[in-house]
Amino acid sequence: MSNAIAREIEAKTNKPEGWMDQPSSRDQLRTPGGSNAEFTPLAGVRRVPVISYIQAGVWTEIAGDFQPSDAHDWLITSDKHSGETFVLTIRGNSMEPDFKEGDAVIIDPSVKPRPGSFVAAKNGREEATFKKYRPRSIDVLGNEVFELVPLNEDYPTMRSDEQPIEIIGTMVEHRRFFK
Repeated sequence: MSNAIAREIEAKTNKPEGWMDQPSSRDQLRTPGGSNAEFTPLAGVRRVPVISYIQAGVWTEIAGDFQPSDAHDWLITSDKHSGETFVLTIRGNSMEPDFKEGDAVIIDPSVKPRPGSFVAAKNGREEATFKKYRPRSIDVLGNEVFELVPLNEDYPTMRSDEQPIEIIGTMVEHRRFFK
């Protein structure tokens, strides 16, 4: 169910916003045979917000003020990631063949990228991009110079010494959905 529908149901039933987002260990699930089974939330799992590329571009500024209704959708993941973890949906074909349009990548801002990591980065226009991380050198001021490399060679590589680029976070999970 979408967030918009959940909020509408809450409003029409005079429940507080976010009420439908709370799991209950007493929820009953009716099975096809007519018997009841008790639903128990899985330990060690949590919801991670699916956000837009624009939201990701300013994630450090909005993470503290981010509200559940700000998410496009949610994915369930293990609790091994930081509280600032978010999901981006891949756009375009610059990361094919490994990442296709519509794939979801879970990004953790607390994970430092290593050579070959896939990262979300701010591209200088307050919008995120998703690319392969490749460190190149250290400049005279002690700053790391790195490249963001598309997997599709038809797209250009971006260099941090040629344009402003800021790493937002490192990919910790990749999900592909088949329709």
